[in-house]
Amino acid sequence: MTSTENRSKDIYIGLDIGGTKCSVVIGDNTFAIRKKAGFETRTRDRGYVEILAEFKSIIRSLLSEFSDYNLKRIGISCGGPLDSKKGMIYSPPNLPGWDAVPITAIFTEEFGVETALQNDANACALAEWLMGAGKGTSNMVFLTFGTGMGGGLILNGRLYSGTNDLGGEVGHIRLAKDGPVGFGKAGSFEGYCSGGGIAQLAKTVVAEKLKNNQTVCFCPAMDKIDLIDTKLVARAAVSGDPVAYEIIKTAAEYLGQGLSIIIDILNPECIVIGSIYARNEKLFKSLIEPVLRREAIPAALEVCRIVPSGLGDSIGDYAALCVAIYEDKF
Repeated sequence: MTSTENRSKDIYIGLDIGGTKCSVVIGDNTFAIRKKAGFETRTRDRGYVEILAEFKSIIRSLLSEFSDYNLKRIGISCGGPLDSKKGMIYSPPNLPGWDAVPITAIFTEEFGVETALQNDANACALAEWLMGAGKGTSNMVFLTFGTGMGGGLILNGRLYSGTNDLGGEVGHIRLAKDGPVGFGKAGSFEGYCSGGGIAQLAKTVVAEKLKNNQTVCFCPAMDKIDLIDTKLVARAAVSGDPVAYEIIKTAAEYLGQGLSIIIDILNPECIVIGSIYARNEKLFKSLIEPVLRREAIPAALEVCRIVPSGLGDSIGDYAALCVAIYEDKF
């Protein structure tokens, strides 16, 4: 059998570990997902040993269906903090009890293949770079812009994770002296540009307006404030609600400032933004453009495209698979 034929028989497994749900995908080096299985994490009533046991059971079942293929590597995408070099997960906020879990060693011992680990933002950066909106670039930044604001960096054609996996933590950048809290810091990039941060901002703005007897159509009474989330605000802004639009405009102002810092420091070809931006690009794009023109180095801005995620809701699955494939590709 030729080396090409051998490679055509290679398969990779990706594990996406989340606080609410997990998935297992099996695919090949063309990034085609052959099969997927998922389950609820249920961290409230079981620890990591039980959860990892479910992962192992699903992997065995998938491997039995692909018994003619050669498992090359397992890739794991998980929220940090973690150490990708040591293969350790260190107490992520959404995974209580996962304290110093040697996860790569566990799966290597169980299945006899190399196992790679990356935090979820880095994994998503790999996916968007290898097969999504950043494909073909040498310098790319991926921003999650979801529940939080995380970042993944592709620099000079390689994933850059920093000295201890904290490279790309742009959410911690302070953009204002005060403001919504994100990443443990008031006025941070994450505070203004994340689902949790925009909801905080909206609740503050709406409460103030209602106290002053002003009308807020998308939240008409104080007892409705706790129901405000980013989806509600974005929908109202698109519909022309002036209060919602001002909230989004504020978030967009700080998004533009944060993007300008990234452009000035890293000079990327492309910044790919997921989740909230990807779902509301038309709403944000026109608002961030004047901020970018005002704040960023013109020559750096000229060569940088800002685009929504190309992988949509499937990004988590492809991200985990790309962690497994990455070292074979580069």
